This record gives sequence, structure tokens and C-alpha cells, in this order.
Amino acid sequence: MHPIRVYWEDTDAGGVVYHAQYLAFMERARSEWMRGQGFGQELLRSEHGLQFVVRAMEIDFRRPARLDDLLAVDCMLVECRRASAVFAQRVSRGEEVLVDARVRVASVDVEGFRPCAITPPLLEALRARLEAV
Repeated sequence: MHPIRVYWEDTDAGGVVYHAQYLAFMERARSEWMRGQGFGQELLRSEHGLQFVVRAMEIDFRRPARLDDLLAVDCMLVECRRASAVFAQRVSRGEEVLVDARVRVASVDVEGFRPCAITPPLLEALRARLEAV
């Protein structure tokens, strides 16, 4: 769970979180999830020669978040293939679910930004962290 406070810059003129801002919230949570597993962005680049980029998203906006809300952004790895992974993500305010998403990320090499296989040690480590949804 990654906490996010909603600030003025996250909202539209009505004080409601702008829909695209949820993408940034989820990106931060995925980055923190990877860091928490021992795979921060710089380590991925320097030791594995890759980075993950968003390939596809499926998002269900259920309820709005508002200025000054304290949100929780959950992130679970639910699929891991040779060159991609899928995360289930949820943005909540207390017990109330605001947004559900499935995010597919692709592995690309840092030099040419071309699709590449996830290195075997990283793939094994990620698969060990898969969660059932």
C-alpha cells in the first residue's frame, strides 16, 4: 500500500482528482513496489540493462477522489511472462474503492528502448512474488 495525499495540483477546477492523475499515482505505487522488492529503477537499468514501460491499461473509475483526501494505492503482481508483467492496482479512500486497474508493463533494453526478455534472475525473483487475484 502506497499512501497518496491529494493536492490542489492533482485536481480540476471543481476540486476533483483529474482522471489522468490516477496514472501518476499508480506509477508511483508500482515503482515503490519494485523498490520494496529490491529492484529500484536504477538497479534495473545498471544491473539488468532494462526498464519497464507501460504497454496497456484497463481502468475502471468508480468514484471520485477530492482535494485533501488521503488515498491508498495498492499494487499486486498477478502475471509475469518472459518480457512482460501485469499488475492489479487499486486506489482507495479508506474502505471505499475509487479506481481499479490492470496494467501491463513491457521490458525494454535501456540502450535501444526495444523489447527484451527479463533477465533470468529478475524473472525468477518476480515470479516468486506473484499473487493470486
